[in-house]
Amino acid sequence: LKGEGKRAMKLLVRHQTVYGYPASAGRVAMRLKLVPVDTPGQKVHDWQVSINGEALTNFRPNSYGEMEAVWVRHDSLNEAVIVAEGLVETRETHGIGGLPQCRVDARYFLRDTALTKASDAIRAMVAALPEGDGPLAQLHALSAAISDAVQYRSGVTGADTTAAQAFALGAGVCQDHAQIFLAGARLLGVPARYVSGYLLASEGDLLHETHGWAEALVPGLGWVGFDPSNRVCVTERYLRLASGLDADEAAPIRGSVTVAGYISIDADVRIAQAEDGVEERQLQRQQQQSTPTPRS
Repeated sequence: LKGEGKRAMKLLVRHQTVYGYPASAGRVAMRLKLVPVDTPGQKVHDWQVSINGEALTNFRPNSYGEMEAVWVRHDSLNEAVIVAEGLVETRETHGIGGLPQCRVDARYFLRDTALTKASDAIRAMVAALPEGDGPLAQLHALSAAISDAVQYRSGVTGADTTAAQAFALGAGVCQDHAQIFLAGARLLGVPARYVSGYLLASEGDLLHETHGWAEALVPGLGWVGFDPSNRVCVTERYLRLASGLDADEAAPIRGSVTVAGYISIDADVRIAQAEDGVEERQLQRQQQQSTPTPRS
């Protein structure tokens, strides 16, 4: 990575998701955004994705410049074990992700969605932000205001919870904080997008799931990452996967299945800092961790 003198680290990731289907499951289709790409803040050294032990190699760049694949199974399926794993070098860029790399006009990210539409309460919060110090200062103030207004609390919101609902509740998780930030930034006239990825948590802080944050397009800087949940701009501890207008579009896995009955989902993320000189051996050991044997 360029940028000598800036903090950097190598991150080992193993992200496993197991979908369990009733015996009646028929056609299964999934849209996968599980492959990171090189950015000013990260360089991918090794990465692979498999489903039920078979490598998935049909990832292609989408209009955002990120990797995406579709996986379809037409016969009966009891279980789908999805594993994404690899080694990525990251570095501190003070949250600055650079200029847009995608083919989509940045003004597209001013669009509201059902999940990010601002409520009157969110509008009032934005109207109370200090003015006069430029868009970057306003976005920092917005992030801080969200952190103050919405307590981090798991189990009180879900994937379908909107920014307005979480703000009214005054509690939520990273998805809620990020989507409220999107609503506020767009009210300020700043293009903003949701980002999904991984976070190397601080020592003693257990985090075995994907993480979500926001990026806003700041004039003169490009895309800048904000994480209201942790009251920081993104650092070398963040690994970026995918983006979208909201959490649903940026989700690493989305799918549909022809089935009657309950679908179980068990997801687990393991991320660690690689030791210099032994990254390949560490990666090999990580890849050899036990994976459930597909039932069909």
